[in-house]
Amino acid sequence: MTSMNKHLFSRRGFCLCCVVATSAAATGGWLTPSEAFAQARNLVDVFRDEAAKAKITVHKARDNVSVLEGSGGNIGLITGGDGKVFIDAGITGTRPRVIEAANRLSEDPVSTLINTHWHFDHTDGNEWLSQQGAAIIAHSNTHKHMLATQRVEDWDFTFNPSALAAIPTEVFDAEKQIRRNGKTLSLKHYGPAHTDSDISVMIGESNILHCGDTFWNGLYPFIDYSTGGGINGMIAAADANVATANKDTIAISGHGKPLGTKAELIAYRDMLVAIRDNVARLKQRNSPIDEAVAARPTSAFDEKWGKAVISPAFFTRLVFEGV
Repeated sequence: MTSMNKHLFSRRGFCLCCVVATSAAATGGWLTPSEAFAQARNLVDVFRDEAAKAKITVHKARDNVSVLEGSGGNIGLITGGDGKVFIDAGITGTRPRVIEAANRLSEDPVSTLINTHWHFDHTDGNEWLSQQGAAIIAHSNTHKHMLATQRVEDWDFTFNPSALAAIPTEVFDAEKQIRRNGKTLSLKHYGPAHTDSDISVMIGESNILHCGDTFWNGLYPFIDYSTGGGINGMIAAADANVATANKDTIAISGHGKPLGTKAELIAYRDMLVAIRDNVARLKQRNSPIDEAVAARPTSAFDEKWGKAVISPAFFTRLVFEGV
């Protein structure tokens, strides 16, 4: 691994569900997933290997709610007498450090796991958490994707069906409410957004909203068109997050800075809208995709959002596909 790659793998907000610059130092540019796969071994396995060495950082949110950062997607954790509630499971290779970090907060056993969507950097740990006693709750499309062989074209990777122990045991289609550790957890399906399986988790009494991968705080997001995602759905989800939040809401992101504010939700939504509109104008002029990328429709936002693993060029291509 080059020094550039070591930096990318270790930087805050590293996204284990998207593109990396496998040979950026050598080529002077960002690689698409397909190019990266051509030059390196299977990147999903690389991500899992890196997770085995990843540090887990604990962020206290509010009351008995914390966030564990470093295991793929940001993991929400609610402690209390009903047992630990995990919101997302991260990557299995971080298991020892996730257990250590969670047990520093509470020695209560694990009781519940909620998956915000099906991607492996949020569900890879399902099996071990199930073996620790977690009932797994998710949207019905998460259940469907995990039971099937699933191809993600932009990762150039095909996932085999998950082990039965990893499959969600409680599924819902639109909304579900549960009560754990003195908190009312309201689960709501966004509709197609990052994928077709994304849900939000509102922790009512603490005014904390876990947005999963509909909110990338300080990063351009990945959009999985292979399983129903799209830029317009991402914007609709961002609108829903803004509408749900008030000035005191803590918004947990799927990737990037773990704890966000309503102002950051608004800035993220506005960025998505502006870039979508810029790319749409180029496409309406019949600009081919390479010309659209060369026109730099993201340029006003690159300084803030474009310095991590989803490059401005790759994000432009993702948006172009959906307008």
